[in-house]
Amino acid sequence: MSRLPPVACIGAGVIGGGWAAYFLARGFDVVAWDPAPDAEARLRRTVDAAWPALTDLGLDDQADRSRLRVADTLAEACAGAGFVQESAPEDLELKRRLLAELTEATADDVMVASSTSGFPMSEMATDARDPSRLVVGHPFNPPYLIPLVEVVGGAATAPAVVEQAAAFYRAIGKSVIEMDREVPGFVANRLQEALWREALHMVANGDATPRQIDAAITLGPGLRWPVHGPCLTFHLAGGEGGMAHMLDHFGPSLKAPWTLLEAPELTGELRDAMVTGTSEEAGERDFAALVAERDRAVIAIRRAVEAARTRS
Repeated sequence: MSRLPPVACIGAGVIGGGWAAYFLARGFDVVAWDPAPDAEARLRRTVDAAWPALTDLGLDDQADRSRLRVADTLAEACAGAGFVQESAPEDLELKRRLLAELTEATADDVMVASSTSGFPMSEMATDARDPSRLVVGHPFNPPYLIPLVEVVGGAATAPAVVEQAAAFYRAIGKSVIEMDREVPGFVANRLQEALWREALHMVANGDATPRQIDAAITLGPGLRWPVHGPCLTFHLAGGEGGMAHMLDHFGPSLKAPWTLLEAPELTGELRDAMVTGTSEEAGERDFAALVAERDRAVIAIRRAVEAARTRS
């Protein structure tokens, strides 16, 4: 990795900072840019906070936090970059302007990937002179810890760029879903959003508290999901008959009024219930403590699942 051009991280918030930490851990030089006046201090705190988890997972021989540099301008950050990861706020007009600037500031053979969590590249690339190099590389938070990256191009993205971006992420240790076409919310966020909306409905209706909802997942189906996703889980629910038996047997229950997938109105009452409930669940654990707890747990789960698969 030390022989490769640096990675430019444009945007140094939670996602951009997590990406910067991950690229550093994989042995890259990283040049970051963010217009916020306190961006460099926040970025370095993010990298420092992520480093214990990245060290536990295993660092590249060339990994070194001192290989992070913060540029004064976007053009400076992109000069000589071999790959660009854009992680600006989710504002469509901002994304359009920024991606257009990035295609001007980078060499003609440099891929520019966006960390957008919902916008299709076809909508973001409208102002770019050369949209063929623009691709979505959507991570899951925190990018330094969760391996998933969803890769999909826009209408004007060159197919080879999608393939090359997916290959790049895989080469640096990411698990990639290379999507066949643009889908609103991509795959993971769309599934996560359905569960989130149902949780909001349950709190709004008094059916469950945030603590009960979280326990229902972490002590129930969440324990299976690191090994088998929802589809394979339901396949196993059909016994030896598999998914076919499950659908034949439980199919009628799909019409039962179990879910309310339309988003509920986010009233002040619902907002307060969610804020109060999650604060009570967190208790005396502050943000840093919760992050450290999550990181340790995810690493343990990943290693346990890997060990189980190796034994099988």
